[in-house]
Amino acid sequence: MKPLRDNRWILVLQQVWPLFPAAIFLLGFLVIVVSYLVGLSLSQPLADAAKFPSLVAVQHVMEMPVFRESLYNTLLFVVCGTPVEVMLGLVVALLLYRNFRARNLIRSVILIPLAVPALVTAILLFIIFDFPGGHVNHLLLGRYDLFPRLLHDPINWRSIKVFALGISLLGKVWRDLPISVLILSAGLNAIDPELFDAAKTMGASFKTRFRLIIVPLLLPSISAVILLRSLEMWKEFIFPFILAGKYNLLGTLIEALYNNWGRSHEAAVVALILVACIIVSTGLFMWLLDMVRRRLTGE
Repeated sequence: MKPLRDNRWILVLQQVWPLFPAAIFLLGFLVIVVSYLVGLSLSQPLADAAKFPSLVAVQHVMEMPVFRESLYNTLLFVVCGTPVEVMLGLVVALLLYRNFRARNLIRSVILIPLAVPALVTAILLFIIFDFPGGHVNHLLLGRYDLFPRLLHDPINWRSIKVFALGISLLGKVWRDLPISVLILSAGLNAIDPELFDAAKTMGASFKTRFRLIIVPLLLPSISAVILLRSLEMWKEFIFPFILAGKYNLLGTLIEALYNNWGRSHEAAVVALILVACIIVSTGLFMWLLDMVRRRLTGE
């Protein structure tokens, strides 16, 4: 038994060994960045030197109303954006799973947002929702033929918090939806079609097939989408930076603290808080998904 066990470990090492250089590089880079952020956030800038350790920067951040608002806006972004991407991705993946004409063409069209840089998408949305001459305002003011006039005055969409964050979320979801669709489509294609045929033969409705077959077998793909999309929502920068203006998220607040206000120590504190939020939310999602898996599988 011992030689077999040794051979098993040798096979595992042979499979894992090629990943070591990449793992060492990523881990080393992470340690360097986090160490620098911790050192910067726990130091107090003085006239001739920096006092370390010090919690002055942390105290300043906690007392800033803009930080609390940015944290709330980011949390709202994650809570609203992640389910929307998962549900839309699942709906599109289920539609593309069916056999119909032009399915390959539609699959290609859905991938178009990935080919458009996020900055270009944000600028296009900026132009569409511009004030007062954006296309949406022109449309609602009845300046286009075949569309009735619904407003008498243009709306400054990006000056209203709900609309500004909503437009940013719209751009983010549109930009990243193809990734969710690809992951969920791969999960659907991995399910044995005979399971659906057997369920149909036994008279199971689509709702029953969805609840008892699709969701349990697709749960690993759904989990991957939830984790990846929540990470992207937490650290989103481009769309709120271009479209939300003064309504900061944590990512845009870091940029403002570092570049606009010259408060690098406080920017480092916010960056560490953002990392902590990502770690906590990832652990929470993994716990919830594991609980759902156990309930579905009856473990």
